[in-house]
Amino acid sequence: MKDFYDGTKLLSMKDLTGKTPEIFLCTTNRSAGKTTYFSRLCVNKFLEGKGKFCLVYRYNYEISDVAEKFFKDIQGLFFPDMTLTSQSRARGMYVELFLDEVPCGYAISLNNADGLKKYSHLFSDVNRMFFDEFQSETNHYCGDEIRKLISVHTSIARGQGQPVRYVPLYMCGNTVTLINPYYVALGISNRLKTETKYLRGNGFVLEQGYLETIAMEQQDSAFNRAFASDKYIAYATQGVYLNDNISFIEQPRGASRYLATLRCDGSDFALREFAEQGIIYCDDKPDKTYQNKLSVTTEEHQVNYVMLKSNKLFLDNMRYYFEHGCFRFKDIRCKDVILKALSY
Repeated sequence: MKDFYDGTKLLSMKDLTGKTPEIFLCTTNRSAGKTTYFSRLCVNKFLEGKGKFCLVYRYNYEISDVAEKFFKDIQGLFFPDMTLTSQSRARGMYVELFLDEVPCGYAISLNNADGLKKYSHLFSDVNRMFFDEFQSETNHYCGDEIRKLISVHTSIARGQGQPVRYVPLYMCGNTVTLINPYYVALGISNRLKTETKYLRGNGFVLEQGYLETIAMEQQDSAFNRAFASDKYIAYATQGVYLNDNISFIEQPRGASRYLATLRCDGSDFALREFAEQGIIYCDDKPDKTYQNKLSVTTEEHQVNYVMLKSNKLFLDNMRYYFEHGCFRFKDIRCKDVILKALSY
């Protein structure tokens, strides 16, 4: 019997404040069984009379043929005598799901968040949501995706005489990057360590799992052995974050000189020079009184900020330091900011 993922402990945990969380995040190495677990959970809860479920996708094209996509694997494993079908509703705005012709749930896309507000009353019988693959391997997210997810959940989590209902959101993903939009928004990026198994926050809990038996089977396959040196194999089989490199994540010692405040992704970051070591250090603790403030993108250009690309000499100097291995970073997020800044 293979050892597949079991989310019982995750779902039993309290958040950082001791209250019941509403967001449950789960990441593991690939093929560990987390999608199967939460898909089966949604169906079982419906069969127990505990309400419908809502499947969350990014784009509208993903909700076509959703019944087969969602149900095919778990049908063969757990529900061989049952059939899941679907019907497109509101000119493709969302899909309604039927288990043996009985309405059991819906499938929606985040890109339709604004339009779904008009149909929020139809989702008042949804008692849980499932968002699979919340981390994108290609870094391809919806524009303003976090706001859209919040909007969708707000639209669903009301009704039945209540302005706000408890509707848990299950989010599954593989270990793609520590600086994915959800980890950044929830403050996970700076807290998550390699050895962390469970992480609790305000309103959420995260499980960072790794199933060794599954990884060993993957590593032993002839196909994966052929590409053993490719970093994607490490990502798929070892639980290594695909798009992250933790080199140069360290705190320099000694005295430093403040160089500039760098604005990127809605936050300010500090650049400091440790002259004795010949190091430039980036962290997320800017000096708000310092006047030399630079914005990475035109979207974030505002009063008292100068466009980084217009300060060519400073940019060239920072690139020189980076290319010679003379940058250090507080965490992966700070490293990503510098990579983004120096790419302009």
